[in-house]
Amino acid sequence: MIKRLALALAVSLVAAGSAQADTKPASWVDRSNTDAKVLLDVLARFNPEFASQIGVPGYDDKVVDLKPDVDVRQRAALVEAKGKLEKLLAAEKDINVREDLQIMIKAIDQQVEGIDLNDKYMLPYQDVGQIIFQGEFVLLKDDVDPKRRPSALKRLECYVGKAPGCTPIIDLAKAQTQARIGDKNLIGPYKNEVEQKLSNTQRYAQGIRQLFAKYKLDDAEGKAALDALDAQLKDYDGWVRSTIVPRQRDDFRLPEPLYAYNLKQVGIDIPPEQLIKEAQLEFVELRSMMQMIAPVVAKEEGFSSTDYRDVLKSLKQQQLGKDDVVPWYHEIIGKIEDIIRREHIITLPQRKMQMRLASEAETAAVPAPHMDPPPFINNHGEQGTFVLTMGNPTGSKSDSYDDFTYKAAAWTLTAHEGRPGHELQFAAMVERGVSLARSLFAFNSVNVEGWALYAESEMLPYEPPAGQFAALQARLMRAARAYLDPMLNLGLISKERAHDVLRYDVGLSEAMTQQELDRYTFNSPGQATAYFYGYMRLQQTRLNAELALGKDFNRQAFNDFVIGQGLLPPEQLAEAVRTQFVPSQQKK
Repeated sequence: MIKRLALALAVSLVAAGSAQADTKPASWVDRSNTDAKVLLDVLARFNPEFASQIGVPGYDDKVVDLKPDVDVRQRAALVEAKGKLEKLLAAEKDINVREDLQIMIKAIDQQVEGIDLNDKYMLPYQDVGQIIFQGEFVLLKDDVDPKRRPSALKRLECYVGKAPGCTPIIDLAKAQTQARIGDKNLIGPYKNEVEQKLSNTQRYAQGIRQLFAKYKLDDAEGKAALDALDAQLKDYDGWVRSTIVPRQRDDFRLPEPLYAYNLKQVGIDIPPEQLIKEAQLEFVELRSMMQMIAPVVAKEEGFSSTDYRDVLKSLKQQQLGKDDVVPWYHEIIGKIEDIIRREHIITLPQRKMQMRLASEAETAAVPAPHMDPPPFINNHGEQGTFVLTMGNPTGSKSDSYDDFTYKAAAWTLTAHEGRPGHELQFAAMVERGVSLARSLFAFNSVNVEGWALYAESEMLPYEPPAGQFAALQARLMRAARAYLDPMLNLGLISKERAHDVLRYDVGLSEAMTQQELDRYTFNSPGQATAYFYGYMRLQQTRLNAELALGKDFNRQAFNDFVIGQGLLPPEQLAEAVRTQFVPSQQKK
């Protein structure tokens, strides 16, 4: 869970936005959050960087635990926490608190299962450069309290072994691998993963230097720590080449139990074969819809060809320059908010949405657009920020993205990452006082990305034709993900054929195509399937509410209710809609 939550909140495309709570949460939320400290303490103990990110005080100068037997110790701590939560569950009467306790117990079970599976199959290998960059970036952002920023130097000194009681993290990472390198049954990392991580090391080191300079931490002590970091990362990369590279594997596929576990972790609760069939049907339907609207877009934009592939290529010619991107996106944000209010789609906050461009180091860590989350705990008005990436730092100059920075793309990307998508979804959790169990420990990609894709569909009818076309193309990509990812990992399709589907049928740039293939094969196998599946389950839940309420169905009330529930898994959300939302609307 620690790795999954840290990755999901700090690296993946999911998002968070927040402000101080406008209303006092229900009394049971306080009791649930008190119970959640049992599990939160374990998370903070083993990954202080994650604790810093979500707002837990007292961890800003501490670093991830990579000391000997960390998996054994972490597993034991999780089992102990589970025992405490089970005792609380046995004595708890409130249905909401009981549900939250069950969420946390299930989360622990999944994390223990993951520890056991990785221990059985995988040779330990850490991307130290990325760990350090993300640990520093958590503290070195404009919306972080300036009083916290000096802890970034203390944390860096701990990473490089210059703080009392701290061993250089590269030594701990090496020792973790060396302790098990003699076990020939363990498989090493996929070769492309190793190559990508090695190519990004210098970007992370430079990114940290830039952050230290920006926030004036590059005094004598800071420079000494930064110099030590440069030397140690260079040493670690050399060790990776001599020790990890000989053990890397040519086949990206994970052992089937590990891939099945990945699917379960992101929230897929149907067999991959069924997922493939449903996604393939969606893909074919969406491709037909794109071809239907292509002539409309071609006529409006003055394009000669009406084939959907050619129309997409022509739209992508309308690229925005670096100085034009942010103003254009802000213009689209304003138009989307006007539509949301006019059509009564969902309740909007009064504050403005934040957006910025990513640095090169951020882009190396997270190549696609994403939300940079604020703290969930002790939030004092910090907001999430929609971060747009431009460029492909791991590719050549000609190998660049054209998928996010053409004018029509701004509509659906803003709806997904911003409003009414991730930014609004997570803002609601903080502002309305959703329990930690439902905002952190129920977190998986199906719950999160299902809402964001649903948000895109809510906006689609009101967008201009080019925006609608781009939205359909984005959804086509999600359907492709949902069948290509499992097909690749089950050996049902070659990377070359999957490449051609993404490049020519979906219409992604070569850079984006490679990023997608990396995502399916080693960066996060299984995760990309969650968008389509979460969207499908949420639409089913909405349809059932419409069937139950008929003419009394209220879209804004439904959408407000859904994001007010936090990150409940599909089954629990459907039950909440059936037993709470529908009866509440019938009484009106």
